[in-house]
Amino acid sequence: MPAENVLEVHHLNKHVGQGENHISILTGVELLVKPAQTIALIGESGSGKSTLLGILAGLDDGSEGEVRLLGHSLASLNEEARARLRAKSIGFVFQSFMLVPTLTALENVQLPALLRGESERESRDQALELLDKIGLARRLGHLPAQLSGGEQQRVALARAFSGRPQVLFADEPTGNLDRKTGDRIADLLFSLNRDYATTLILVTHDTQLAARCERRLRLQDGQLLEVA
Repeated sequence: MPAENVLEVHHLNKHVGQGENHISILTGVELLVKPAQTIALIGESGSGKSTLLGILAGLDDGSEGEVRLLGHSLASLNEEARARLRAKSIGFVFQSFMLVPTLTALENVQLPALLRGESERESRDQALELLDKIGLARRLGHLPAQLSGGEQQRVALARAFSGRPQVLFADEPTGNLDRKTGDRIADLLFSLNRDYATTLILVTHDTQLAARCERRLRLQDGQLLEVA
């Protein structure tokens, strides 16, 4: 794979069921992504955006075709190897925050670094820096249930960037938030993305959020189309 591409997708198909129940979700998807690009995946509900995102991140498999992520053919990696790749180089942000409810904000942000084998001190220093950047330096000891939705998503952003990921996948990162809070989260997302030169691929229904990305790709009838 050429060094200038962090992600390559060729002839990707995804179908489920058989016979009369056969459904084609993705059909002949092609995609090349360069480092530090920001890409929005848009389309109608049920068009397969989240399915595609999961395949690109190695969380799911296509039915046919090839996905190469950071030089690795995902089909050639077992689940353990995929997990190592995600832990080392990939970040995730989800609509439902997905924070560990029994861990504080600080501990949630530290967690990915600790799982990668970094020391307590290194992971803590990094987490403190990120939480300060996102304006939650005074909420370090709070559990997720003690935080607002916007604060929880800010913690989720800090956690996603704590590993200095090469690629960040975000699935409706502002979907559970009101417009004002969602705009603040979007500002933080793109600010952190610039700071760490991360490649960002996000699924969104929000046209304003999509417009902030360099590229917009519409999933329609199973095919991925570049939007001008």
